[in-house]
Amino acid sequence: MTTEQECMMLKIQECEFVCLELNLYIDTNPNDEAALNDFNCYSAKLRQLIEAYEQLYGPLLNFGHSAFEVRSWTDSPWPWEM
Repeated sequence: MTTEQECMMLKIQECEFVCLELNLYIDTNPNDEAALNDFNCYSAKLRQLIEAYEQLYGPLLNFGHSAFEVRSWTDSPWPWEM
């Protein structure tokens, strides 16, 4: 059985994978407008997923790269501990 937090993390990881693959494809096919549109769409979706996750469970990134202030992040499991 998976928790809601694990489900959210999986969606983030899936979206990150799509963004990475599209980024690599666009590097070799810079004139593919459909791929660029897909990349922009998935990038926006990834930002929304990360923002929603961080509102509930705390920051995913360090060094001030998260949209939210660091709050009791030491009290919750790290993303790789789930």
